[in-house]
Amino acid sequence: MKHQEPTLRFLGATDTVTGSRYLLEAGGKRVLVDCGLFQGYKRSRERNRAPFPVPPHSIDAVVLTHAHLDHTGYVPALVRDGFTGPVIATDGTTDLCKLLLPDSGYLQEEEARYATHRGSSRHSPALPLYTAADAVKSLNSFKIHDFDDPLDLGGGMDMTFLPAGHILGAAQVRVRIGSHAVHFTGDLGRTDDPLMNPPRPLGEADVLVTESTYGNRKHDTTDPEHQLGDIINRVAKRGGVVLFAAFAVGRAETLMLHLSRLRGKHLIPDIPVYLNSPMAIDASGMYQRHPEEHRLKEQEYLNMYKVAQLTRSVDESKLLNLRGGPMIIISASGMLTGGRILHHLAAYGPDPKNAVILSGYQAGGTRGAALAAGGRELRIYGEDITIRAEVIQMESLSAHADADGIIAWMKTAAREPRMTYITHGEPDASDALRLRIKRELGWRARVPEHLEKISLEDPR
Repeated sequence: MKHQEPTLRFLGATDTVTGSRYLLEAGGKRVLVDCGLFQGYKRSRERNRAPFPVPPHSIDAVVLTHAHLDHTGYVPALVRDGFTGPVIATDGTTDLCKLLLPDSGYLQEEEARYATHRGSSRHSPALPLYTAADAVKSLNSFKIHDFDDPLDLGGGMDMTFLPAGHILGAAQVRVRIGSHAVHFTGDLGRTDDPLMNPPRPLGEADVLVTESTYGNRKHDTTDPEHQLGDIINRVAKRGGVVLFAAFAVGRAETLMLHLSRLRGKHLIPDIPVYLNSPMAIDASGMYQRHPEEHRLKEQEYLNMYKVAQLTRSVDESKLLNLRGGPMIIISASGMLTGGRILHHLAAYGPDPKNAVILSGYQAGGTRGAALAAGGRELRIYGEDITIRAEVIQMESLSAHADADGIIAWMKTAAREPRMTYITHGEPDASDALRLRIKRELGWRARVPEHLEKISLEDPR
């Protein structure tokens, strides 16, 4: 029987910070590591509509690093289009995907309805990428697997989940194929994250595939609690509203943790705080179910959720737009791509006494990136909205390791990988990290091309 050379193919995240998809082939088997949505610029988003690079039915298993949609959001389409294998994920990732994927399907349907109404689609009616029903159906394919427990994938491949920090359930993925060890970082967390535990050290890897979200940046060393306190006191004094654009999973909890600590020290005024994200509310119990993954003591957890009034219904959300300040609203999405935050932004963004806080990385092509870059005209639900509110980007709240953090984590390697591939970053960030890896570690490193296939026996 002819020997099949094991290969790795980069199906996404090679010239963008979204769309993570990596295809491993060995022993007649195909395993897809991550199955993410492309987000941001239209050129990237259009890849979601293209036929998948290999027939979905030919893939034997999908392995997910964590629940964020740029790593999981294409799973419903893959299952709908013929994938019948298992979607292997940690318990925490599976729990979060039960929230994120149906919500993503609902938003896809909402966008399609809006495009039909506006007449901006090539199809009439406009077609969603997938539906909420597709997403719910895809959840039947999920198979929970524990950290540190090797799993035979067939074709001579076995994989192990290792803690990555970042968010609940987030994992690094190590795949052994014969004598080759391929290590995927997923999204690496921070060693100083106030909420999540730090990522596991690297250990041994022949081929390393690393994210580079912050590959050209260092996080602000300003104490985020001190910065938040200053902003809230400043805006409250002028009777304004503080809008936190928060990622519903992870960032909302970090914000509430900081707010509860500030409130406990009487460092911010006793103004109303609203958590207006049903998804973040539904995710709250997961931190209790997975205490081994985070730093929170039980009382801290209870205080964190006492600080905010939980807003579930659409009517309650609408009433917040009539209430006025001073108050604090935490709402999704974190990059202003959709969700309830857009209604609040349209209501409160034009008033200079208010403030908008961007609580993490803003992918190119999103409204959040436009605001962070100084843009003040945003298109929201078909209207041009002028943003006169104060805009603050707090990258100190990011749940990603920065460039220094990634390099420090790489130094924990038991030996130098034969090759390091830099992915999941904008082109300037990926190339900056490549240079640092070569200059500071002396490792071979490069940024792969979209759809490039490499041999794991000779990874160049």
